[in-house]
Amino acid sequence: MFIDRHQELAALNRMFQSETAEFFVLYGRRRVGKTELLSQFCKGKRSIYFLASQLKEQDHLRQLTEIARHVIDDPLLQNLVFDDWESALIYFAQQAQVERLVLVLDEFQYLCEDNAALPSLIQRFWDLHGKNSKLFLILCGSQVSFMEREVLAERSPLYGRRTGQFRLMPLSYRDSGDFFSKHSVKEKLIAYGTLGGIPAYLSRFALHPLNDSQNLPKITFEQYINDELLTPQGYLFDEVNFLLRMELREPRTYASVLQAIAGGATRLNEISQRVRLSSTDTNKYLSVLRELGLVKREIPVTERAPEKSRKGLYKIADNYVKFWFRFVLPNRSLIESGNADLVHQQIIAPNLSHYMGEIFEDVCRQYIGLYWEEKLKVAPKRIGAHWGSNLEIDVLTENIDESHWFGECKWWEAPVGENVLNRLIENATKVPDQWKRKPRYILFSINGFTDALEQRAETEGVFLIDANDLF
Repeated sequence: MFIDRHQELAALNRMFQSETAEFFVLYGRRRVGKTELLSQFCKGKRSIYFLASQLKEQDHLRQLTEIARHVIDDPLLQNLVFDDWESALIYFAQQAQVERLVLVLDEFQYLCEDNAALPSLIQRFWDLHGKNSKLFLILCGSQVSFMEREVLAERSPLYGRRTGQFRLMPLSYRDSGDFFSKHSVKEKLIAYGTLGGIPAYLSRFALHPLNDSQNLPKITFEQYINDELLTPQGYLFDEVNFLLRMELREPRTYASVLQAIAGGATRLNEISQRVRLSSTDTNKYLSVLRELGLVKREIPVTERAPEKSRKGLYKIADNYVKFWFRFVLPNRSLIESGNADLVHQQIIAPNLSHYMGEIFEDVCRQYIGLYWEEKLKVAPKRIGAHWGSNLEIDVLTENIDESHWFGECKWWEAPVGENVLNRLIENATKVPDQWKRKPRYILFSINGFTDALEQRAETEGVFLIDANDLF
């Protein structure tokens, strides 16, 4: 299932049409959809797609030779096996002198495990041969730290050679919902809150059959979660540990930091106390997690110097990681003893609305940032939240026309009423003066609005966004 990524695919196709040598670097976290994007790009093209694994160099080269034989019609290739990477790359450059050839080296970090000098070899090859051909070389990797350090960083031998790069990020909430076309909007958002925007995880849930027969019950998201997250054999039961081990040298310490944040420690000193590290050391771990996109530091949007602000709160940025540390890890003993139903019914279900409340706020800010112009032709320059003593505003924007939108987001079982609007209007008077110009109001609700609020909103120009509007 190929969903979204159309801009990335179009960019690769534009580069393909250039007919000059191209050296592209694609990277992103495990399961984010890099391989599927490259597979789509290679369709119908003269291409060699090579997926590396943790093998010796000669085994990799033997496999590469076999793949090349199916793509390149050359009698000489039938009787040889590449002895080293330099000779293999030079051969491919020769084959791309007249006709474009795409060469994808996926999971590039594995190729470098057995030959640390490979980036230097590629640099020399590119300078002497590659850039003078029509070769389209793509290096792809799912170890983000490695790709940024060994391929993209200034100290890398490959620095300055690439003609393009892209870090593939998780899907938005709306694109994630495309995996669940037969489900309700609320279920789509719960799936996003549980799995985040990682296509492989979403595909796994989407593969579960939907029983539409009158004789069979429809499979619920509760059953999906039980099967994939709350059983030791589940696809996502131990995925967080695989992710941390791939990226980090001290996964246990990083896991402790993530568990502290999931448990409610959001300030640096609180996290330090939970993990029993100095603030300086804790900050180093947090910096790495932020670079990997697993943790974010949120600052009130009204702060003039965000990096120096002491109001920053650390939160887990990836929804799957957040859900796993919030509900799976603390209950691992119960899960491994076969009590998935108990964990879901007594721990997850009673706390799901509270958990989804924060997810819903993030979804609403995404909506304004990505899709708000569908509703009103106003482009926001800055989007965030505002908080202080006894004050919290879920959504606050600064727009190009100098207006400011104040928003409240409610994941409630009941419809939202006028009391929410009254409180939002009152809170809007407490922000810094420069944020009070041209105030407008917007309310988000997962379960609609009262009739009284709808009538008032129409009179006062308040925007009401329900769950269906988000999609």
